[in-house]
Amino acid sequence: MTEPLRVALIGAGAMGRQHHQHLRDLPEGRLCAVADPGPQAEAFAAECAVAHFADHRRMLDAIRPQAVIVANPNNLHVGTALDCIAAGVPVLLEKPVGVHLDEVRELVAASAKAGVPVLVGHHRRHNPLIVRARELIRSGGLGRLTTVTALWQLQKPDSYFDVPWRREPGAGMLLTNLIHDLDLLRHLCGEVDEVQAITGNGVRGLVNEDSAAVLLRFANGALGTLTGSDAVAAPWSWELDSGENPVYPRQAEQSCYLLAGTRGALSIPQLKRWHYAEPGAGWHQPLLQSLESCRAGEALRLQLQHFVRVARGEEAPLVDAADAGNTLALVEAIREAAGSGRACSPQVISTF
Repeated sequence: MTEPLRVALIGAGAMGRQHHQHLRDLPEGRLCAVADPGPQAEAFAAECAVAHFADHRRMLDAIRPQAVIVANPNNLHVGTALDCIAAGVPVLLEKPVGVHLDEVRELVAASAKAGVPVLVGHHRRHNPLIVRARELIRSGGLGRLTTVTALWQLQKPDSYFDVPWRREPGAGMLLTNLIHDLDLLRHLCGEVDEVQAITGNGVRGLVNEDSAAVLLRFANGALGTLTGSDAVAAPWSWELDSGENPVYPRQAEQSCYLLAGTRGALSIPQLKRWHYAEPGAGWHQPLLQSLESCRAGEALRLQLQHFVRVARGEEAPLVDAADAGNTLALVEAIREAAGSGRACSPQVISTF
């Protein structure tokens, strides 16, 4: 029987602890160390019965883990991942992959040169709902994809912004929240050629946006919209609709993505499909409805299982640094479009 993969955790905050909750129940892997300079990290490591290090570099030298989960602050992601690559240790790097495109390019180049894989934690791609939706789209079940409507509308409580970094530049919902939806739109619908956008901060008056309206033109010709706000009492978002994370009260009857093509349409997360009984029918005929089935499974757990296989050289990363970099490039293009008032195209992060 294969021994469990020895996995270290760098960053013992909320996301790091979520990873640990799944890792502790995973036969394929086990936690071997925690690296985090924060005041609660040592106690957390003691609870896990593993060694604690304030400096992740010392941990890499002393423990020599077989794989590392990096879940520290966004601006430390690339530097920490580069240290892991230099030590020859495969990385599961929390999203966003970085905060600047130049540093992401450096990460992509380093990973390729060293032959050390980086899996980026856009975990929703591992959700069985998304796996089935992508299969249906790619098989032609919707025909030619034509329009895409995405919604991310909910209300964050005022207490959310008591954490200082959430009020600082770069911590707005585009990079923190909508990056997930944009990544799924790329994954489901293909690359985006051009965006237009308007953002506003009129509700809270903070430096970051609290609402955004985005137009997207996909390379395959489909047109899309993404409308987001974290300041509205509304039920339309992946968090509230998908049931992926039980901390959010589920609105199971509501959709957050509507995809329409020449042969049919699909609502997500319900996986409800609409189509006509015969080709060539139109609006005078009734639309048929059916529910697509998908297997069960938790996205974070499935991502960890995939990461174990990636670290062992059995699979390529589902989301590598270049792929995640192209999602970050899309966010940057939206910011540029909102600031300039003109259409913008995302920069492309190439794979070496």
